[in-house]
Amino acid sequence: MAEPRKRKRNWIITLVLAALLLGAWLVAGLRGPVLPGYPVQNGPLVQNVVATGRVASPSRVQVGAEITGLVLERRVMEGDRVETGELLVQLRARDLEARRDQAQAALDALRQADLPDARARLRQTQAQLAQAEQEYERRRELGERGLFPRESVEQAGQAVITARAAAEQARLAVAALAGGAREVQAREQLAAAEASLAHADIRASVAGTVLSRHVEPGDTVNPGDVLLVIAVDAPGEILLPVDEKNLSRLALGQEATGIADAWPERPFKVSVFHIAPGIDPSRGTVDVRLRIVPGPDTGFLRQDMTVTVTIVTGERDQARAVANDALLGADDGSDRATVLAVRDGRVQRTPVTLGLRGLALTEVLDGLREGDQVLAAAALDAARLPADGQRVRIRTQPTPSGAGASRNELPVRLD
Repeated sequence: MAEPRKRKRNWIITLVLAALLLGAWLVAGLRGPVLPGYPVQNGPLVQNVVATGRVASPSRVQVGAEITGLVLERRVMEGDRVETGELLVQLRARDLEARRDQAQAALDALRQADLPDARARLRQTQAQLAQAEQEYERRRELGERGLFPRESVEQAGQAVITARAAAEQARLAVAALAGGAREVQAREQLAAAEASLAHADIRASVAGTVLSRHVEPGDTVNPGDVLLVIAVDAPGEILLPVDEKNLSRLALGQEATGIADAWPERPFKVSVFHIAPGIDPSRGTVDVRLRIVPGPDTGFLRQDMTVTVTIVTGERDQARAVANDALLGADDGSDRATVLAVRDGRVQRTPVTLGLRGLALTEVLDGLREGDQVLAAAALDAARLPADGQRVRIRTQPTPSGAGASRNELPVRLD
């Protein structure tokens, strides 16, 4: 008798438990499934655009050879700081040295031999002219008294003319040698030879930093060869490719913060000063240039260094914000989206107008009120999305932090 009673009691307990479970299941079904969601909150919101670029010099100068020569010495390395006029590379140019020496020898010969000879010739012709004039005067006086024939007087006059022409020619020769055309020509030839030879000393035309070198001692270089590349001293810049979908959020003068991959603990200030007029069709990006704000904490930056920049593109002291994964249809770039609001325990599809948008939170301009609850619809499978009017319960998720960063879809690096 005890065994049947025991079995009967077990069956009753099982039936009661099954009934309780069925009732709980029916009640849960009537109340709807439990789904993740967020409350709509008001608070400060900052919208950022984040992208990765590189440090770029506003100007690079290619230092080249202007003559053919053998490299005797290279005095700088990559990273060296140079001043205007500083000697960078020294060449040997034997042909130019010979031309310079030849021009110098010609000028010395003009001054030390040709000019003294010309002056002596001038003195001689002047003496001959004086003697001819005296002879002419003597014959002329004697001719007037009938003591010399007329023909002899005319010969003396012709001798004066010839002597005067010779003296003038000698004077012009001295003038040409002493500061005249011949000396000027010799000086110009020497100056040209020295100027050509000066190209053997290759000097910095600007102050800056050596980025690269392409020559070593013993190399033979020709006109046009690039020997060094110098980044000109100027306020540093960052070249930043930004996803074109963020173009409407960018404006000149926007403040930003840069962080170099090599020194993540040393942020520095930059500002937008140029936005490219065109889009790179291969990458779908727009090039933005930011000027580095000079300061004591920017000396560590190097040319082509990788930098991540956060540009402040908008901010609100008080914004009605909702988590991004509560938005449906917000990826088309428009300012319209849909949320699954939960009111009185039922789902209500609600269109909303968007304001500032970021990686974590987005501002809702209308369609929702503070305190409303919305489902994390974008985080659910399409098959699990509840229908409009369906009962649901919300499992409240923590509001995402670090709101307001709008980032490129894929990080873009300029290597």
